[in-house]
Parts: sequence; C-alpha cells; structure tokens
Amino acid sequence: MKCPYCGETEDKVIDSRQGKEADVIRRRRECLSCSRRFTTYEKVEDMPLVIIKKDGRREVFNGEKVRAGMLRACEKRNISVHVIDEFIEQLERDLRETGEKEVPSHEVGEAIMNKLHELDDVAYVRFASVYREFKHVNDFISELKYLLKQQQKGGK
Repeated sequence: MKCPYCGETEDKVIDSRQGKEADVIRRRRECLSCSRRFTTYEKVEDMPLVIIKKDGRREVFNGEKVRAGMLRACEKRNISVHVIDEFIEQLERDLRETGEKEVPSHEVGEAIMNKLHELDDVAYVRFASVYREFKHVNDFISELKYLLKQQQKGGK
C-alpha cells in the first residue's frame, strides 16, 4: 500500500476491523519509512452480473431498471415499494449464487413475472404484456384465461 504522506510502499498493519457493512474491512497501517499512520478499506470486488438479452446483446444487471419496470406494472396497485426492493435484492443474490457470470434475460423476466403473479394479477398482466410483447387483444385474453385456470386450480 502506498503511504499517502511519503509515497513509500512498505507498511505494517496495526489493526483490522470489520467495517459498518459486513463486506468491508478497515485496516490501520503504519508506514515503515515515515512512521505515520493511515487507514485503508478493503472490499471484495463484485464481479459484474451480465444479462444476455434476447437479441444477443449483453449488459450489466441493473436493479434500477428492474425496479422501474416493476413500479410501472404496479402503478396504482396496493404493492409496497419496500416489497419490490426486497425482491430485487433477493433476485440479484439468487442470480449471483448460481455462480454464473452471464444469465439469460428470460430467467430474470420469468422470476419477475412469478413474483408479480404472487403479488397482484393486474401488475402481472401489465408486466407480461410488455415482457412477452403482446401485439393483439387476443394475447391479453389468453393470459387472462391462464390466470383464471390458475385461480380455479387453487393457485391463487
């Protein structure tokens, strides 16, 4: 570690503590050249989670983009923003825990649709209409028939 005072790279660690966040370590160091002390923070580098789009493009997972889509689908519905944010955090954790660096977008979309189906049928249909690119009224009718069958089976 380069000393911020004299620029030398030789130092010793005096103290290590876990930071306020569990994923950060705070280290107190002492420069072996000028004997001044300084603090460094160490954090595990997150590997970017890449989403493979339908057309083959790749982009980094963006929780804010997922949030915006879900909020649009849930507009004027009785669904807490807190519930949406918790879902997005869990979704990202689940995707990272697979160990895969690249995830097809359909896996993300299906997870979102499953959650919305669990929360609110109207929000689900709204999201599905965009995600599945409904072109005609018949697409909506088919999805609504599917929902009605699910309800009759006791799925909701």
